[in-house]
Amino acid sequence: MKRIANKSIQFLVFLLVLYVVPAWATERYVIGDEDVLQISVWGNQELNVQVPVRPDGMISFPLVGDVRAAGVSPQELKIELENKLTKFVKAPTVSVIVTAVNSYKVYILGEGMMQQTNSSSMTGAITLRKRTTLMQMLAQIGSLKGADLNNAYLLRDGKKRDNDFFKLVAKGDISQDIELKPDDLLFIPDNFEKRIMVVGAVKTPNILQYREGLTALDAILHGGGFTEFAKENDVVIVRKNGGEIKNIAVRLKDVMRSGDISKDVPLEPGDLVIVKTGLF
Repeated sequence: MKRIANKSIQFLVFLLVLYVVPAWATERYVIGDEDVLQISVWGNQELNVQVPVRPDGMISFPLVGDVRAAGVSPQELKIELENKLTKFVKAPTVSVIVTAVNSYKVYILGEGMMQQTNSSSMTGAITLRKRTTLMQMLAQIGSLKGADLNNAYLLRDGKKRDNDFFKLVAKGDISQDIELKPDDLLFIPDNFEKRIMVVGAVKTPNILQYREGLTALDAILHGGGFTEFAKENDVVIVRKNGGEIKNIAVRLKDVMRSGDISKDVPLEPGDLVIVKTGLF
C-alpha cells in the first residue's frame, strides 16, 4: 500500500512539473540553439536527462537518438518524443522544460555605440535572459550621447522596422516600443557629422551633441561664453545644405541686451558656429 501511495505522490509531482514551467514555455517559447532542456519520462528514471541543443538544432535522447529541437516549442518536442518512445515504452508521458535560455540573442552594431566608454559589453551578440523590449534594451545600453537616434533602426528577418528610436528615447513615445525577438539587429550609427562645432572667440571651443531646440547662444554659453575680445554681434553660422554652404549672421549682443530670443537662431545638425574676434 505504501508503495502505491508513494507512486501516486510521485505521479502528482510529475504532473505538477508539467504545468509549473517557465513563462517561456507557457507562451509558446521556441527552442533555439544552445538552450538546455530537462527531459523526463514518467516511470523511467533512466530516461530523465538534461541535454543541450546542439548548433545543428538537434538533441540526442536515449533510445530514439537524434531529434530536432530547435524551431519547435517544448510542447511540440514533448509530443514528438512521446511518439518516438511508443516503440520502447508503453504510453510514455514526457515533460520538456527549458532550464537555460541561451538562444535568445540580439545583435547591436554601429559606430554610435563604439563612442561609449563602457560599450564593449553592449555591442555584438547580446544574450537576453527574459523577454525584453526595445526601450528596455536601450536603457541597458546606457548613455546614447554618441548615437544618431534619428537614423538608428531595427532589422528583423532582413527587413527594416519603422520604429523611431528618437521618438522612443527623446520623446518617450511608447508607441514606438516593440518586443525584441531572437536574431533582431539594432543598428545605431554615430552622430558625429550632426554635431555642433563652436570655434573662435569663446572661452572653451568645443563640439556639442545636437539636440532639438539648441540655439547659437546656447552653444556659445555651453562653451563658457564669449571671450573679452569677442565680437558678439559678429557671429556666423556655417550651414551645409546639400552641396551648398550658407553663412548665417547672428547679432547675439543685441539678443542678450534686448532679451528678444526670437532673434537668436535655432541650430541644425552639423552647423559650425564661429565667433569672430575684434581687438578694438
